Amino acid sequence: MGQSPVLSDASGDGRPNPTSTSTRVADLIGTCTAAKQLSTIAALASARGGLLDDRVRRIAWPRLLGSDAVSAHPEKAALDWRFLPKHRDEDQVALDVNRSFIYYPMNESEQQLDRRKAELSDVIIEVLRRHPMLCYFQGFHDIVQVLLLVLGKELAVDAVSHLSLIRIRDFMLPSLSPSLVHLGLLPAILFSVDAKLCQHLSRTQPFFALAATLTLYAHEIEDYGAIARLFDFLLAEEAVVSVYVFAMIILSRREELLEIPADEPEMLHYTLSKFPKSLDMEEMIGQAKALVAEHPPERLPFRAWRKVSSCSVLKTTRGVRTGQTLRDGEAFFAMQVIQLQRAEYRQKVRLALWRHRKAAGGIGVAIVIGLVSIWIQKGGTEGVYSVGMRKVWAFVRLLRG
Repeated sequence: MGQSPVLSDASGDGRPNPTSTSTRVADLIGTCTAAKQLSTIAALASARGGLLDDRVRRIAWPRLLGSDAVSAHPEKAALDWRFLPKHRDEDQVALDVNRSFIYYPMNESEQQLDRRKAELSDVIIEVLRRHPMLCYFQGFHDIVQVLLLVLGKELAVDAVSHLSLIRIRDFMLPSLSPSLVHLGLLPAILFSVDAKLCQHLSRTQPFFALAATLTLYAHEIEDYGAIARLFDFLLAEEAVVSVYVFAMIILSRREELLEIPADEPEMLHYTLSKFPKSLDMEEMIGQAKALVAEHPPERLPFRAWRKVSSCSVLKTTRGVRTGQTLRDGEAFFAMQVIQLQRAEYRQKVRLALWRHRKAAGGIGVAIVIGLVSIWIQKGGTEGVYSVGMRKVWAFVRLLRG
């Protein structure tokens, strides 16, 4: 279970050379243990073949996630999580954990699998109770399952905490909209590479990529060695790279997709939603790296990158290798919640004004909408429907004369 099947060294008959593999694993362990620069470990994880073995990953993954450092919340770490308040999503966690470990590990008894499920539940619930602002989403257990199998329960809790707050924070907010922003980059990436294919898919919203990107592909990839290898790459790179991976998968299916008529968006969506069973993982990783280098997010068309919040993980992990703590992640989380609240209030005000557009006059409504949007963006969101709305309607009455 612990060793990735992707190996570049082989014996004369094409089979992996155990001696050569063992030597490489020992070399990787030594290099990762001695590495002072995180970039050294990241380069190994992204290189062809990746980290090869879970013994290497147990050293490398915590460092890539920043979870090898001293806890940023020593006061929380001192508390037994079992005595912390119950998280609102624990019932859903129980349902999902019961459906875990379907494809791997293989050849384990029911008792062994039950023990793994109990550990998986403990890890997820501890992370949620220690960071109660996080919102659990279905598929989160697929991600945690991989980390648990590689790292073991003791290391997994801190690793999952860092992953949740620093790498996939957008997916754990109280709204799905930040997750959809990730998908919004897909058309821009596709247009940069293949305008014809992008146009062909233009009637299909990129929701087909949600399950894969939301779970870092752990929900879609059924082979343990393959998902562990992909995690080597994703944990070594910035959060935006996960979107480029899906773009690469779409591009690799170009001929198949072009055979489906563009005026059949339902069929295109269905096809794109079915994750390919056979993937050349090394080829895909190499192509995704090249795609990011050739078409970085800052240069994508349609102002796609400008639409991304400065607090999104897409930007807070951009060009950042180290230094972000759990407290940093919580601070970004709080700022994103405020941004979501402001966006929600702006939408409510717009809808309210639009319903009264005839009474207020079209030009007046347009002016009010613009002013209210600026006011909410610059100020707080408290009182929009009390003092704030009274001021809005007073202005509307003034316009009506």
